[in-house]
Amino acid sequence: MLFIGSVLYSSVGHGGASAYIAILALTGTPIGIIKPIGLILNIVVSSIASIRFIKNKLFSLKVLIPVVSGSIPAAFVGGYISLPSEFYKPLVGLILIVAGLQLIFSFFKKSKLNKNKHLNILWAIFIGVCIGLLSGLTGTGGGIFLSPLIIFLGWTSVKGASGTAAVFILFNSISGLLGNISSVQSVPDEIFIYIFAVFIGTLIGTHLGIKKLNQLAVKKTLGVVIIVAGLKFIFT
Repeated sequence: MLFIGSVLYSSVGHGGASAYIAILALTGTPIGIIKPIGLILNIVVSSIASIRFIKNKLFSLKVLIPVVSGSIPAAFVGGYISLPSEFYKPLVGLILIVAGLQLIFSFFKKSKLNKNKHLNILWAIFIGVCIGLLSGLTGTGGGIFLSPLIIFLGWTSVKGASGTAAVFILFNSISGLLGNISSVQSVPDEIFIYIFAVFIGTLIGTHLGIKKLNQLAVKKTLGVVIIVAGLKFIFT
């Protein structure tokens, strides 16, 4: 399941933490170690995705610089904060539901918006701060929020958003993990199997994304699974 999640998410430049968190939750992984596992897997996936999307010129440096300027310190602070279970679970549950709805309703179809709108630097930094803090708190990379926003604002193309989101997620995940580095000590030995699964999945997913292939039926199915996991986080 981690392999499938990495294939689908990396195809649109995402680290896939929301999918990994959902899968880990559904398979009974203790909540205390879900956050560091999600961030570690995010770093693996987004590293590969970043290299491949940048190599294919599907990336916007002018968008990345201001958003990561705000997100890196915010993600570190968010990673440092350990939310009580009664706050962490509904927050993560809400993010999983948003991620699932995104997969089901295909938010990443081609946009007809103007792709050359003026980039508002202060607005971009503010967006980075908000997404970075949320990323650090929950163990996600923030790509599910960044990509739709920069496409909607007309700052980049859909494909350009994929590469930009991949690098953004990489910085956020590293910063969030550094903010809560002590949590890495509790990561189980199985993490190496998880890393191998998402590594292979990312090689396939980024190839599919760059070549404009799409697995709509599987994406929608995974979206339902993630929503179910989100509801489980909220109501159990």
